[in-house]
Amino acid sequence: MKLGVFMVLFGGRSLEEALDYVASQGLDAVEIGTGGNPGDKHCKPDELLANETALKNFKKAVESRGLTISALSCHGNPLHPQKHLAQADHETFHKTVQLAEKLEVPVVNTFSGCPGDHEDAKYPNWPVAPWPNDFQEVLKWQWENKIIPYWSEAGKFAADHHVKIGLELHGGFSVHTPATLLRLREAVGEVIGANLDPSHMWWQGIDPVQAVQILGRAGAIHHFHAKDTTIDPINVNKYGLTDMQEYTNMLDRAWQFRTVGYGHDVKTWADIISALRLVGYDYVVSIEHEDGLMSVEEGFTKAVHNLRQVLIEEPLSEMWWV
Repeated sequence: MKLGVFMVLFGGRSLEEALDYVASQGLDAVEIGTGGNPGDKHCKPDELLANETALKNFKKAVESRGLTISALSCHGNPLHPQKHLAQADHETFHKTVQLAEKLEVPVVNTFSGCPGDHEDAKYPNWPVAPWPNDFQEVLKWQWENKIIPYWSEAGKFAADHHVKIGLELHGGFSVHTPATLLRLREAVGEVIGANLDPSHMWWQGIDPVQAVQILGRAGAIHHFHAKDTTIDPINVNKYGLTDMQEYTNMLDRAWQFRTVGYGHDVKTWADIISALRLVGYDYVVSIEHEDGLMSVEEGFTKAVHNLRQVLIEEPLSEMWWV
């Protein structure tokens, strides 16, 4: 496995400055935002697709520092019921796939999106309960009329460009659990896989090791994020895991994101890494730091230190003791 970082963390630095810093920390890979929620500070698809020289210089900037690009990321909501918002994210996704092909990047990360509850809806509707029965009707309509049709076309587009889609399992979007990812994968094909982030498993009450096992046995992990979560044992009893308080209200929230090792111990992360190796994932572990208690540099360097202790980097060898 290789250690990488989601470069949105260094949006305050130029591409070259950020790459220099990442390389100085001994990392192997970078994940770069191309628009949508991650923004396009370090990578503007329109400019790179229109200018072959700029494209070559961009690729050289990464490779000359001994780094590779693990994924291009354009997390958005291409299923948003407001058509202009959906169209913008859809176009960003298409351009990102085209750019990934040119850069020989194998994965584009994004969200599945979440539609409304009917054609004239204004806002997304995320059903999370089977009763009242209205929610079941909404869910059925969404999957049959929006989610599967959209991703069937998007999946074909990505496959035609030799790119895999890593959907981040994130609350608030239609694909947010191993089961919903596998449901879409069954309908669309193997081009669909997970950008699996343990932090979003923990706050949904899902054991990330088991999520790795479930998805990994199906060959459905295309990329992996390293981010932690802590659940407050008192606040969770007041607000529940679907706590709607702002992330900035850290003292009262039921859960919050932490850097690797500050929500769960290193042994837990060793179990996650071992599960990844067990199911055959031997690609990049990409650090995403959204810890409100730590600076950019401190949260990042602590994640690097903690992951270095458990990352399995050497190729598998024969079982010499058998």
